[in-house]
Amino acid sequence: MTPTPSDGMKTHLSDAGGHLKQAASDAGDALRGAAAAAGEELKIGKANIKADLADGALSGISAAESAGGVAREQVDALMDKGRDLVESAADLIRERPLASFGVAFAAGWIIAKLTRRSSE
Repeated sequence: MTPTPSDGMKTHLSDAGGHLKQAASDAGDALRGAAAAAGEELKIGKANIKADLADGALSGISAAESAGGVAREQVDALMDKGRDLVESAADLIRERPLASFGVAFAAGWIIAKLTRRSSE
């Protein structure tokens, strides 16, 4: 039997359908591969972000520790100055007890006057 033109067309359509099926399968594989690659990139990006945030937190902690050390130094310096002032005041009181009593009395009297006026 001799193949007819419609038989040839059917064969070509069948071949075209097979090729389209294969193209769709290849496209699906390509999309799955791209999705997997994108997923891996997202995992790597997420890991990098976590590492950067951890580094930032460690730097912040280090800065806070340094600030604590600086604050301690400042407090120590202020305490030393305070002790010096107290010693200086104590020496002045020992040298001039009557003048110190008079100054303390006058300061108390002024404070009492000011508080009475503000409460009226």
